[in-house]
Amino acid sequence: MTSTPMRSRTDGERGTFVREMFASIAPRYDLANRVLTAGLDERWRRRAIQLLAPPAGGRVLDCCCGTGDLAFGLLRSGRELDVTGIDFCRPMLERAKERAGGVRGNVRFVEGDVMAMPFDDASFDGATMGFSLRNVVDVEATLREILRVLRPGARFVSLDVTKAPNRTFKRLFDLYFYGLVPLIGGLVGGSRAAYSYLPNSLTHHPNAAQLRERFANAGFAEAGYVGLMGGSIAIHYGVKP
Repeated sequence: MTSTPMRSRTDGERGTFVREMFASIAPRYDLANRVLTAGLDERWRRRAIQLLAPPAGGRVLDCCCGTGDLAFGLLRSGRELDVTGIDFCRPMLERAKERAGGVRGNVRFVEGDVMAMPFDDASFDGATMGFSLRNVVDVEATLREILRVLRPGARFVSLDVTKAPNRTFKRLFDLYFYGLVPLIGGLVGGSRAAYSYLPNSLTHHPNAAQLRERFANAGFAEAGYVGLMGGSIAIHYGVKP
């Protein structure tokens, strides 16, 4: 993996870097997530799914699905849902497909770029994304593409870390996120470089209020967000008009 700073890379180089980085941590990604969040990530996903409130029997898309945590969470929330996960990192998808063998429900995983998805317009009744929007090359282009594949009235929900508004809490969170996550992630996840990049991907990402504006600019109605963990975690949402 190259060590070129992210802001000096072209879009293509950045996409390749992110794909290779996630491929390197795919085998132990789930374990690392549980350890790094003390299992709270599952609670945050359940809250995101509650905000999505997909219709019974609806088609739901999980963008940048990784190893499938949100996709499987959706199925647990409603066995009748038809869930599709999309990701451009094949090792992550292979792990998701392995996990799907022990899951009841209708779920499939597709290899593809969330900025140019192989789905027709107005194909889905809802969409989710977990801990991934800060890793895409172009946030607003990604949001517009997600809007395209949603049916009118469908909601998109994105769960991710963000910049806590409280200065004291932010200092404590930054100490953990930028100091301990690379160390623990390296030990548990197998790549200190990857778990150094993941916190640093937040540095140039919009804060929660700015990201809400990005949702609105991309065309989502009712754009808003819910803050968790002192504002260090945010669930953004918007509805296709």
